[in-house]
Amino acid sequence: MRGACLCGAVVYEAEQLDMPIVHCHCHTCRKAHAVAYAPSAGVNRSHFRWLQGKEKLSSFESSPGKQRYFCSVCGTHILAEWPAQAHVILRVATLDEDPGAQPAMHIWCSHDVSWLQDNEDVLTYQEWQPR
Repeated sequence: MRGACLCGAVVYEAEQLDMPIVHCHCHTCRKAHAVAYAPSAGVNRSHFRWLQGKEKLSSFESSPGKQRYFCSVCGTHILAEWPAQAHVILRVATLDEDPGAQPAMHIWCSHDVSWLQDNEDVLTYQEWQPR
């Protein structure tokens, strides 16, 4: 499976997802991605490779020992890692192909904030809202 950042400067390949897709609600994921939660999955390092633009990556240590990697051109967050672990944490929303898996769980929901919670009163549209 291939994936890329928004501008296409950074491209990667993941042979497979080695851990389930989880929606992480922790405050650092919320801030790093500017979203209510971040869909992620573990990929063994042996199943992941950069195809293009590795030199365009920037990183940030968001918590002790955890590096988050993002495109220095467009800002897309692609993965995170603890260097001692055998896997990286892939941001699956950057995949360009269907991984053939569905999210298995939501984690760190104790970090949820009320202003980002959906309820049955929230309108939904297939495309942009009608005028």
